[in-house]
Amino acid sequence: MRAKAQGVRPASTLPDFPWDTLAGAKATATAHPGGIVDLSVGTPVDPTPELAMTALANAADSPGYPLTAGTPELRDAMAGYLSRRWGAEQVAPADTLPVIGTKELVAWLPTLLGLGSSDLVVIPSMAYPTYAVGAAIAGCQVVAADDPAALGDIRPALVWLNSPSNPTGEVLAPDVLAERVRWARERGAVVASDECYAEFGWEADPVSVLHPKINDGSTAGLLAVHSLSKRSNLAGYRAGFVAGDPELIGELLAVRKHAGMIVPRPVQDAMIALLGDHSHVEQQRSRYLARRARLRPALEARGFTIEHSEGSLYLWATRGEAGRSSVDFLAGLGILVAPGDFYGAAAGQFVRVALTATDERVDAAAERLVG
Repeated sequence: MRAKAQGVRPASTLPDFPWDTLAGAKATATAHPGGIVDLSVGTPVDPTPELAMTALANAADSPGYPLTAGTPELRDAMAGYLSRRWGAEQVAPADTLPVIGTKELVAWLPTLLGLGSSDLVVIPSMAYPTYAVGAAIAGCQVVAADDPAALGDIRPALVWLNSPSNPTGEVLAPDVLAERVRWARERGAVVASDECYAEFGWEADPVSVLHPKINDGSTAGLLAVHSLSKRSNLAGYRAGFVAGDPELIGELLAVRKHAGMIVPRPVQDAMIALLGDHSHVEQQRSRYLARRARLRPALEARGFTIEHSEGSLYLWATRGEAGRSSVDFLAGLGILVAPGDFYGAAAGQFVRVALTATDERVDAAAERLVG
């Protein structure tokens, strides 16, 4: 473990839940004669693959407590997936750990690592809000920076990377990713790489920090976070995993055993089935790519510029105005999106437009935008 802060306690207050602030815009969009097109949250809407439901049902008779570490078969499946898909051949099954959805892991990681008020967590300037929430729960300090090297000689305890990014869709080039890993290692920081959208690279190919060309053949100090929510339409099962540095994985496992953070056995079996199959991922990629091809030109026709968006399940859009003004404009068309200010002060002029709506609803949004 990289830090052993004493007296760690949860923060006494946390920020308001961002989506609660969209109530007015949601009411406006809902009142549209054609109904609301909700593109504000990246929740899957397409069917869960049949092989997952079959595996879940077959394991339904599970009277005993499951293993926090996951079954040997699941750990083999997680390591096998990382090796086949992401070139992480040095990751052994024992270097993996299932989690109860990756949001849980993100929110609790600083606490699980033993960080506290004397520790600094670095997050991207435009970032998934739970990185900062997790730091707040542990009482850590937070600094936002796209290039940590610009921060000089500070010595953070934890550095979050996210490629493809939520919300921007930016895909970090391999040399950039490698340099950020090197910088963090020189300062003794743990690198947590959120790779939950890695299967969805559109204009660039995502790379894992677990690939030898990024980490010089060593996973020391590295954790990669993967989710089945988006790649396999499994958000309702709460299935994800973390892998990397054997020492870190071992200590996370030890804490999680005490805390009862256990993925249910039927979900573990569903994960095994899905991690061994790539055809359903390709099918889902095709769905999202088609929706992206409909939404992007429609937004541009209404004066939006799309920035980054090389990957992930979002279009990062701006009209050069306050993001909340864009939210209100789109709500008037019956389209609900997320304002950029959810993701940091640097994102104030943007909106995040999710691709996670049915084909019919995406078509409706596109028609309203170009009509």
